[in-house]
Amino acid sequence: MRTKKQPSAILTDIGEVAELARIREAYGQRARVIPADRYARIHAENLCRHHETEIAMSTMFRAIGLSSLTRLRILDVGCGRGAWLRQLLEYGAEPTRLFGLDLLEGHVQDALRLNPALHFACGDASQLPFPDGCFDLVIQFMLFTSVLSDRFRKKISQEMMRILSPGGRILWYDFMYNNPKNKDVRGIGRAEIRRLFPDCSMMFRRITLAPPLGRIVARFSPALYAALAMIPPLRTHYMCLLQKN
Repeated sequence: MRTKKQPSAILTDIGEVAELARIREAYGQRARVIPADRYARIHAENLCRHHETEIAMSTMFRAIGLSSLTRLRILDVGCGRGAWLRQLLEYGAEPTRLFGLDLLEGHVQDALRLNPALHFACGDASQLPFPDGCFDLVIQFMLFTSVLSDRFRKKISQEMMRILSPGGRILWYDFMYNNPKNKDVRGIGRAEIRRLFPDCSMMFRRITLAPPLGRIVARFSPALYAALAMIPPLRTHYMCLLQKN
């Protein structure tokens, strides 16, 4: 006999559909108003920020004795066009063990074109199309702050934990402050990261020179960018390495 959904479940589904639609619309709007090369590494500020992020990532890997990503099954949730998965190849990751998932079909099509040896799928991060415990490392770069619903954020974190193997790790990179010029994102602090992943041990590192400042400084002096990025109050993002207990 087919059972009816309870009213609360129906409301939850409606809320999730609305949140997904909002995210798609927000990214569509950004694509219409932001130049296509805004985040290209040809620009000094993007190159400085990328190097800063990679240094933090490699430092965390070394801290846990992870010298190579060989043989690890890795998933990038909110992978965009696959840029960070390509970067992980330089750390020994194997193309056949790299997977990416993104909500936007256009991003996935670009990722498949740019990375033909990797695996990509279009989908919703709150319903990951993978079996339990099948990944050793899950990465998320700038996904969670694009989600405004607390309930939806929690579902995504639960799904990431579900598909993570025992002792597996999550690499997190996202900003901690709200952006008053962008109502479609919301910062996430350390306390909320702990609430989202209560069953993990965590290593935190505060990084990334505040982008409005970084965009100005890097064009004149990458050395000055690096110097200012050493000042903690000017850093706006967290990189975290979480381990499933």
